[in-house]
Amino acid sequence: MTGVCPNQQIEAMIAAGEIIAPAPMPEGQIQPASLDLRLGTVAYRVRASFLAGEGNTVAERLSEFEMHQIDLSQGAVLEKGCVYLVPLMESLALPADISAVANAKSSTGRLDLLTRTITDGGTEFDRVPAGYTGPLYAEICPRSFSVLVRPGMRLNQIRFRTGQAVLSDDQLRELHGETPLVDGEAVIQDGLGFSVDLRLPDTDLVGYRAKPHTGVIDLDRIGAYDPAEYWEEVRSSDGRIILDPGAFYILVSREAVHIPPDYAAEMAPYLAMVGEFRVHYAGFFDPGFGHAAAGGSGSRGVLEVRCHEAPFVLEHGQVVGRLVYERMAETPSQLYGAGISSNYQGQGLKLSKHFKTAT
Repeated sequence: MTGVCPNQQIEAMIAAGEIIAPAPMPEGQIQPASLDLRLGTVAYRVRASFLAGEGNTVAERLSEFEMHQIDLSQGAVLEKGCVYLVPLMESLALPADISAVANAKSSTGRLDLLTRTITDGGTEFDRVPAGYTGPLYAEICPRSFSVLVRPGMRLNQIRFRTGQAVLSDDQLRELHGETPLVDGEAVIQDGLGFSVDLRLPDTDLVGYRAKPHTGVIDLDRIGAYDPAEYWEEVRSSDGRIILDPGAFYILVSREAVHIPPDYAAEMAPYLAMVGEFRVHYAGFFDPGFGHAAAGGSGSRGVLEVRCHEAPFVLEHGQVVGRLVYERMAETPSQLYGAGISSNYQGQGLKLSKHFKTAT
């Protein structure tokens, strides 16, 4: 069937040897519409980001760029501003009709931890062609914080699909008419637009900006860190903020987002012409995100924003990104937030799961 592969199909692909893993998969690694990928035991510090290119393997190209190896087995720090390549535990032997796309997990994106998947023969990041057989690698570049990593950590995820099942704008409008995809008016143009909320109820706190000089974050420590040591609060009384070049911000969408059970979505950039910034699109939105029956009513999209060359005024309600919806090949047997460890169901403005929440 055409569409995004649900969790039960991913399980079947593992059983068939189309997804290969050397160790049993821990609970929660298979998500409703994606598979988390695990870090292997070694990291390579490289001079620069690279793609293998057609006809080349990553291992062959690595010899051109490798600076030194790092053993991850006892834990190791990946330094801010450096580029690393980590072989992943999972590899693929995809059928000729199944392709894949990878992306950073939500918590990875919220730490400004640039993580991309590369393959042998690859000419694009995060794209795996149909029928690919070979290893997978994670390119990791910590942008704001140095991080402590270990084998088995899951920084990125992969989504499998048969054919193309992206909804057209007309199909999105029809779906929104049947089951609202956002609260309020839907801005539909090359996907479902979403805007930034700079007028949060009962507070002038509208976001967070990463501090430039902080300690290391151990990615295994959940709810352990004081936000004040890593983030500056961003406040606004007039519904606007000025983004500083090079700074990284956590903001939140004005719209509550809904992903019905038979659909999945991916965050994509809006138009470069709207301003000198980009919303880091960390994420897949799984079936059931924001779905009331799965406990997600009112779930908003967290925006990871980086400003580029010039200071830029961002105003309340400005459209900053879009969601591209796809049909599932079949309904997942497990929805986001329904009985699984989903950290961001029902969320508003929220830092990654590593930070303490206000009490």
